[in-house]
Amino acid sequence: MAQVDFYEILGVSKTANIDEIKSSYRKLAMKYHPDKNPGNKDAEDKFKEAAEAYEVLSDQDKRARYDRYGIDGLKGSGYHQYSNINDIFSQYGDIFGGSIFEDFLGGSRGAKRRYRGEAGSDIKIKIPLTMEEISIGTNKTIKIKRLIKCGNCNGSGAKEGTSKQTCSTCYGTGEVKQVQRSIFGQMVNIQMCPTCHGEGQIITEKCSVCHGDGRVQGEDKVEINIPAGVETGNYIPVAGKGNSGKNGGPDGDLIVIIEEKKHELFTRDGNNVLYKVKISFPQAALGDEIEIPLLNDKQTIKINPGTQPGQTNIIKNKGIPNLRSSGKGDFIVIYDVRIPTKLNNQERDMIKELANSENFIIQHSTKKGKEFLNKIKDAIF
Repeated sequence: MAQVDFYEILGVSKTANIDEIKSSYRKLAMKYHPDKNPGNKDAEDKFKEAAEAYEVLSDQDKRARYDRYGIDGLKGSGYHQYSNINDIFSQYGDIFGGSIFEDFLGGSRGAKRRYRGEAGSDIKIKIPLTMEEISIGTNKTIKIKRLIKCGNCNGSGAKEGTSKQTCSTCYGTGEVKQVQRSIFGQMVNIQMCPTCHGEGQIITEKCSVCHGDGRVQGEDKVEINIPAGVETGNYIPVAGKGNSGKNGGPDGDLIVIIEEKKHELFTRDGNNVLYKVKISFPQAALGDEIEIPLLNDKQTIKINPGTQPGQTNIIKNKGIPNLRSSGKGDFIVIYDVRIPTKLNNQERDMIKELANSENFIIQHSTKKGKEFLNKIKDAIF
């Protein structure tokens, strides 16, 4: 998807508020309106660009995604590029109170305007994932219960064999006009029709299945593609898989929220994976080779002689992949040197002998034997 600068298209700064964004869009819509520029392909393209920019920057969630990730971050958010100008009139014809285009059309296009019905609500679910799944990405097929279009009336809400009738209040326009006179002249206030709620039609006999709602409870299977590197709190929107809209309104989205399960061995620190491995005092003093588990793998590592408690061994690029860039975090092994809590007589005698050896005496200290071991315990724990 090509990168574009929506702020540049509307001619506003990145800190512009919603009023500034609306004002700028209105000016551009008027300037490049197809009725003012008949046959001008360049003006038509700019008209569409302005509508697309407004769609993103006027929506708090879409704008936040765009600011953080660019246009690629809008995938699955419901954002689309307009191929049909009539879609723009339908979507934004009433955002400034009455039609934004009435300055040119004298209300002719506004009179044909229809409200888009009631949008379906979003559905939010949580998906628990293991650290292993997060490290490589995964696909999940889930079942969700949601409102779907009624098959008996095909979503109309009308009884089988009947149809909706033209609203007698607005005569099918979906809106009512109130004319008021003031010292400033005649003012026209256009509002959604209270009888048909902007649809232009009413149901005289309701469907026996959905009882006029046009929707029924249903179940759906949805496949979710989860990329590697996600973490708790990340979410994946699946467009159109929420509850169905009413009266031709758009379907809501399914919002999949990631929840990372606690791992019995590993701890996550950003994209790094921490693993605390227990080694004995002789292994720490003399060195050794041990096999450790990794995410979806195993590896043999070398313990250097003289390894200290809390010392780490960093295995590069064996952690969790970066979600928004290439590369991986590291796998960090933390050595936990274990001191035995019970000793037999032979072990006790051997340690007492070691306690008097030059390399086992802590500088500036004359304490030996058991007191020396207690200092080691204090240092570790």
